[in-house]
Amino acid sequence: MSDDKSQDPWTQGPELSREEAQHARRQDAKSAGPEGDEGAETLRERQRLAQLEMMDRWIGGVLTEQRRSRRWKLFFRFLFAALILTMIATTFYSLFRASQPSEMAAQHLGVVEVQGVIDSQSPANAERIIDGLRRAWEAPNATAVILHINSPGGSPVQSQRIYEEIMRLRDQGDKPIIAVIEDIGASGAYYIASAADEIVAAPASLVGSIGVIFAGFGLEEAIDRLGVERRVFTAGDNKAFLDPFKGISASQRAFWQDVLDTTHRQFIDDVKAGRGGRLADDPELFSGLVWTGEQAVPLGLVDRLDTLDGVARARLDAPRLEDYTPSLDPFDRLTRRFGRVAAEWMGLPQAQSPLRYQAY
Repeated sequence: MSDDKSQDPWTQGPELSREEAQHARRQDAKSAGPEGDEGAETLRERQRLAQLEMMDRWIGGVLTEQRRSRRWKLFFRFLFAALILTMIATTFYSLFRASQPSEMAAQHLGVVEVQGVIDSQSPANAERIIDGLRRAWEAPNATAVILHINSPGGSPVQSQRIYEEIMRLRDQGDKPIIAVIEDIGASGAYYIASAADEIVAAPASLVGSIGVIFAGFGLEEAIDRLGVERRVFTAGDNKAFLDPFKGISASQRAFWQDVLDTTHRQFIDDVKAGRGGRLADDPELFSGLVWTGEQAVPLGLVDRLDTLDGVARARLDAPRLEDYTPSLDPFDRLTRRFGRVAAEWMGLPQAQSPLRYQAY
């Protein structure tokens, strides 16, 4: 350590003044000049190469991402085109199938499905069910027409249309029309069934609900508490009497009740016309109550207890069922559902009656 310290230029040698020390440093810098410039140039070159490498990597990443994005765009375009072509093909196939009469060589029962709420915008609409009834009626090998019902009811007008068509076919007398009720055949669905020659139900089926309903809310106090002003412009004193944000007068209430009573009377008259003397003399029949199939038999609402399979076995040695219900166009069903949801979301009025032949 002593030897190293004795040779240390910072601690040994003559003492220099400030000006002499600065001069010595300038001399040292001049003597090391070419080597220092060469080191700085090398450092700058390395930095430039590193920047170029970083730029190449960035450009490569951008190009890779663009190629990946282009591939996904092409994939989704092909997928969308395939979906459109599939929907078009399915639509044309459904239309082709719908235009072909469905006839079986052997004798069978022609089935028409009434499933779900009866409504102009639902699968159980009058146009579709009537079309199925006519096909089954005109099929030469269909020994009977079966209305296979599993519905709580729905639109009065749609129910009346189907009822009238069944009565028209029934009056021709060529083949029997049998209504077979599954889980539920209530209100508008029973309206339809009452036109058939015979009504069959399971012991636990729900049958009846011969009544009319209108449901709404009275929100006039709620809107006042919220401090919201309702602006409705009408021509006619009673144009908006069903507005839930307005009160209803006694005369308006009586008028609307008369509308319900009139519609109820139409329901009762048609059920009596369809069932005839089979109905029991019981005032509760038309009160809107619902009975099981077992309870409905002594009331005359149902003729006997059975199932669809039992009806087929009783009428044919080799039971055969053929569905004559027109197939649903999936594209049409999708657009109808989307249109209904969009209208509800935007608060647009629906093209349907507020009155319902429907069990609640």
